[in-house]
Amino acid sequence: MPSKLNTYFKAQTNAAPLAVFRIGFGVMMLASIIRFWSYGWIEKLYIEPKFHFSYYGFEFIKPIGNYTYLIFIICGLSAAFIALGLKYRIAIITFFLSFTYIELMDKTTYLNHYYFISVLSLLMCFLPASAYFSLDAIIRKKQYHQIPKWTIDAIKLLLGIVYVYAGLAKINSDWLFKAMPLKIWLPSKYDLPFIGDNILQQEWFHIAMSWSGMLYDLSIPFLLLYKRTRVFAFVLVVFFHIFTRVLFPIGMFPYVMIVGTLIFFDAKVHERLLEVFRKLFKFLKLKYVKLETSTYSFSNQNIILPILGLFFAIQLLLPFRYMLYPNELFWTEEGYRFSWRVMLMEKAGYAEFKIVDAKKGQSFSVNNSDFLTPFQEKQMSTQPDFILEYAKYLEQHLKAQGHENIEIYVDSYVALNGRSSERYIDPKVDLLKQTESFKPKNWILPFKDEIKGL
Repeated sequence: MPSKLNTYFKAQTNAAPLAVFRIGFGVMMLASIIRFWSYGWIEKLYIEPKFHFSYYGFEFIKPIGNYTYLIFIICGLSAAFIALGLKYRIAIITFFLSFTYIELMDKTTYLNHYYFISVLSLLMCFLPASAYFSLDAIIRKKQYHQIPKWTIDAIKLLLGIVYVYAGLAKINSDWLFKAMPLKIWLPSKYDLPFIGDNILQQEWFHIAMSWSGMLYDLSIPFLLLYKRTRVFAFVLVVFFHIFTRVLFPIGMFPYVMIVGTLIFFDAKVHERLLEVFRKLFKFLKLKYVKLETSTYSFSNQNIILPILGLFFAIQLLLPFRYMLYPNELFWTEEGYRFSWRVMLMEKAGYAEFKIVDAKKGQSFSVNNSDFLTPFQEKQMSTQPDFILEYAKYLEQHLKAQGHENIEIYVDSYVALNGRSSERYIDPKVDLLKQTESFKPKNWILPFKDEIKGL
């Protein structure tokens, strides 16, 4: 076994797939940044709110006022440099840091898609993605047509983990047997041409979508790996992601995944794509530079491989951390994020905070809209860590106003996947006596139903 691993890690392959992946990733990320900016989301999500919800342990990462635009400029420029393969190592590290900073500024905007980009860009920091077909190659007058095979397989493995874990997460009774939450979401698309007012209203279609989504996620990496089914699998990838893009507002993610899965194809396909790029930029009449061709080898592979081994071990284990918590995952959301659980829940909530003067016995209610945007309030009302953090924020605000001896209680109700609304947080618990940690939050009231599955 060790000798087989040793042979595998010494194996070389054509660098074209990694070059195409780098170009596609850079272009997609640059387009994402431009799109985010053009929609005014920087102002709306990071500049306008008075308060931002932080990830536990990363409370020091906040928007920096109007300078927040600068972070997006840095992120966009680094994405352009990645696509060009110019100063690649600096560019990908800069992109990873700036994009992850943006992601950590406010957990209100958390999406599995954003987490995937952070994780993927971290992996790309270790890969020789500018070895071939890059400005770096022209500058150093040397290109590496052969690179270690594991560098391409590492991206395939990460994509496979995302798909398979997303499929495993769909093996639950709400998704498979109640078609929830698709049964809520799809009928609301009644205005879609041809299918909106008929097929999308049918329960059999909701169930078929649920089962096919689960089977698609669990099988697609293996269909892409097997040469005989690869083209069919890619057609499925394109159809699935375009269809979900039509149904749901999931931004650039479908296109990122379509471009990303190209890496499963043979090098000949990528060489043809690179030839297309050459013809597209022929009009620039660039002076032909003859490059020395060589084989890429890591000088520090013995250091990089253990680091990436740890990276993948975390990716494999982190989604299962929810098993350490006693209550229903969808209800408490303890261990829910960073686990590739994509679009599995529809939650609606209500949270009214009561401020009590413990000495005088006087109390009053908080108007959440005085402190939170509608989007923040929606997210806060169904997630316990948001509720606790907001209570702590109210404490600081009230103390600054001169209030003393305060206690904060919340009257909170949540409806999950079409069930009736139930009380969510113990109304007798003073939230100011609770602290955020990785321990189970025993002030969340028990879920009164059962969701079977992973």
